[in-house]
Amino acid sequence: MAETAAAVRFEVEALACLEHVERFARSLTRDAVDADDLVQDTYLRAFRGRHTFQPDGDMRRWLFTICKHAFLRDRERNERERLSLSDDPTDETREAVRLHNSLEASGSAALFDRLDIAPAIAKALDALSPVLRTAVVLIDLEGYDYAAAADVMQVPIGTVRSRLFRARRVLQESLVLYGQDAGLIPATQTGGQR
Repeated sequence: MAETAAAVRFEVEALACLEHVERFARSLTRDAVDADDLVQDTYLRAFRGRHTFQPDGDMRRWLFTICKHAFLRDRERNERERLSLSDDPTDETREAVRLHNSLEASGSAALFDRLDIAPAIAKALDALSPVLRTAVVLIDLEGYDYAAAADVMQVPIGTVRSRLFRARRVLQESLVLYGQDAGLIPATQTGGQR
């Protein structure tokens, strides 16, 4: 009887996270059909391995971890992807600060506060590699702290920070290009990035 109650409790908790897992899967796959398959695979693995879930654990984090592993397993089977970070993180930091200061000095930064840039952000997120996108989704969209994101991604906290920094840097550049394409920011004000 207690085993049946535990199974029902597990099912209720797991299904309560379905919307979160679907959103996370979409952020990983960038495709609705692939995301549906990934969610199905995630829940299949979760129900098969429910004996490994700690009753006082974070169900959403546990499911995100399963989802991420399923995604990476399938992705690695199809191709080997390398994370390309700058050879010198100091150069990346300097460039991010330089671009920000240039936009602030020209008054162009304020434009981003007045425009609906949600489509540009979504497009920029879709363009990120899965490892960078995962860091942004977990920290900036899902609200995880670095330690929890590191646990889900199964990497050191320093790796999460560097991936998040790199992802934010790429997003920054994408949004500036969006502003330039829209004619809101002259290319000369940002150092002629084009």
